[in-house]
Amino acid sequence: MLMNLGVLTLGCPKNLADMENFKGIMRSQGNAIVEDILMADILVVDTCGFIEDAKRESIVEIFRAISAKKTNPDLKVIAVGCLVQRYFDEMKKDIPEIDGLIGVTSPLTLAKLIERGEYFYLGQPEGIYGFSDRLTDGYTAYVKIGDGCNRNCSFCSIPLFKGASKSRDLESIKQESLSLVKKGVKEIVLVSQDNTQYGRDLTGGESLGSLLRELDSLNGDFWIRVMYLHPDHLDNTIIETMLSLEKVVDYFDIPVQSGSDEILKRMGRSKKSQELKDMFLTIRRLAPHSALRTTILVGFPGETEKTFQETIDFVGQIGFDRLGGFAYSKEEGTPSFPFRRTINEEKAKEMLERLLEEQDLISAERLSSFRGKVMKVLVEESGTSYSIGRAYNCAPEIDGAVVLKGHNEEGVFIRARITDTFEHDMEGVVLDELA
Repeated sequence: MLMNLGVLTLGCPKNLADMENFKGIMRSQGNAIVEDILMADILVVDTCGFIEDAKRESIVEIFRAISAKKTNPDLKVIAVGCLVQRYFDEMKKDIPEIDGLIGVTSPLTLAKLIERGEYFYLGQPEGIYGFSDRLTDGYTAYVKIGDGCNRNCSFCSIPLFKGASKSRDLESIKQESLSLVKKGVKEIVLVSQDNTQYGRDLTGGESLGSLLRELDSLNGDFWIRVMYLHPDHLDNTIIETMLSLEKVVDYFDIPVQSGSDEILKRMGRSKKSQELKDMFLTIRRLAPHSALRTTILVGFPGETEKTFQETIDFVGQIGFDRLGGFAYSKEEGTPSFPFRRTINEEKAKEMLERLLEEQDLISAERLSSFRGKVMKVLVEESGTSYSIGRAYNCAPEIDGAVVLKGHNEEGVFIRARITDTFEHDMEGVVLDELA
């Protein structure tokens, strides 16, 4: 029976990639994808189970969806994904109003389960899949190249509900990327728990480098952006490959989590702070214009003012273009769960604010070097008086944007002269010729 299907995607871009594939499969079978929950027969809520804040958001959205049954009594609410995989039994017991719970599955498996009316399902995590004609919205698309993780970071809950690292078939990634480019997508963002793991479980000698070379050879005018590069396993071969390819933007997203050797060791990381510095300095030496982004976890057990200051010093010495941060979340089942906190949650949040304030100054200084320069910009939104786009140093959703005067056509690359810069954003004037 055909249905009106609503989808609410929470969590990371990997979930977004999954759900766009799922929606494409469902629509190809004649179902309608609707935005209005009052029009939906089924609402699928794709959840996140990574840290406490994400888990809380998922639960809030599930109950919000359930409350819509007062207006739409025939609505079925089905929670799927990471939170369900991690807490299936607890959710089934504690949320009797829920109509379905489905763990981590591929988009195709999820579609088959829903079509069969099998709304409660928990199996082994199934996070990779083949090519399908997915839906997409906008000029940027996340393409998942693998799922799961073999790393042993002591704070991380992902292996608990995602399982071991598995890579997608290279040809399916190429098919999906080419299909998206033909639909007008101008930026392919490669995502997984750790992109440096790509190909290690495959038998054909595939690697992140070989995948990038294959994607770079595809016809079309588009960018390739690589996210999530684990610093312990990022080597010069990957770095040099990324820098050598025309379509791959010179943007390195490398989450170090700390700049303190003591904390890095407790986190289960293998590289020490000096090794990390050498790696970043190598990138800057090879390509001074490269954008460096990292993530810092503040308040991990063992954190003190001394270790935090070491992280502040580390961040200042590297001069990251972009930085994201979060406070430690004590997650059951992780190796660090028994560790005694040395910084309470309130103090950790204060430290995080200090870190981000310091980074604002660094980001502003880094961006100031672009004033007066001409940059290639992808225009994503147009307005009557200005447009909004992104340059190579601006990843979607997490970084800033370029506010443009003089152009209002979307979905094109243009050349713009940067006239002003701030902590995260830039302003520019469009030049006559397209990029």
